[in-house]
Amino acid sequence: MSTLDMNLADLALVYTILVVPIMVMTIYQTRQVKKTVVGIIRMSVQLFLVGIYLRYIFELNNPFVNGAWLVIMISVATANVLATASLNKKRLFPFIFIGIFLSTIGMLTLFVFGAITPRPLYDARYMIPIGGMLLGNCMRGNVISLERFLSGIRNNRKEYMSSLFMGATTAEAGKPWVRRALSAALAPTISTMATMGIVSLPGMMTGQILGGAHPMTAIKYQLAIMISIFAATSLSAWLNLFLCTRVAFDDYGMLREDIFK
Repeated sequence: MSTLDMNLADLALVYTILVVPIMVMTIYQTRQVKKTVVGIIRMSVQLFLVGIYLRYIFELNNPFVNGAWLVIMISVATANVLATASLNKKRLFPFIFIGIFLSTIGMLTLFVFGAITPRPLYDARYMIPIGGMLLGNCMRGNVISLERFLSGIRNNRKEYMSSLFMGATTAEAGKPWVRRALSAALAPTISTMATMGIVSLPGMMTGQILGGAHPMTAIKYQLAIMISIFAATSLSAWLNLFLCTRVAFDDYGMLREDIFK
């Protein structure tokens, strides 16, 4: 059993659905029509290009090429996290990159080498898609955690400074905002796990079923990837908050304004 293909005419038909949300945004003047159109065009071009790249990456199936592609993915994700959170790339890029790299590669290694054990172990058909799923969720979690933590301290400077004046260390004074940032970063994944299978059928499971896999095989893969995603998101959010504090505050525990755009 193989997945039914769509030709370009079928895909063009799907694109006509976009008339509805664009019409709603136009009527209510949400000022997001241009951003939406640009986003759709970028998504389409990027995915077609990735499809071309992945075809050759899968055919080569070289461990160095696979590893290089993962590093590129992590670099782009790091840049996107900093841009979305409105943070200074020059000051924070190395720290955020390290946090995302360690958490993504760590969970990917456990998932691929420990649970699946393909032959060869560096098989691109497993490393690249699973790495992309882990990375995408880490990226969203880090945007939320960094933005909530830094903007929280920035907007509650008096409360934070009061803790410092009373003798608290930077870590102790910032702990309430770390707690809120981690809670906000993990809330979407926790909500997704709690309703999975009842409210929604997740992408990986659906893709495998459409590809001809047995439903129970698809379910086991989905359970494994969701646990890995939750662990990677938790670890990357904590690591990046920990590393960020090493450069975001001065010797007196004051938040540096030059870390923001």
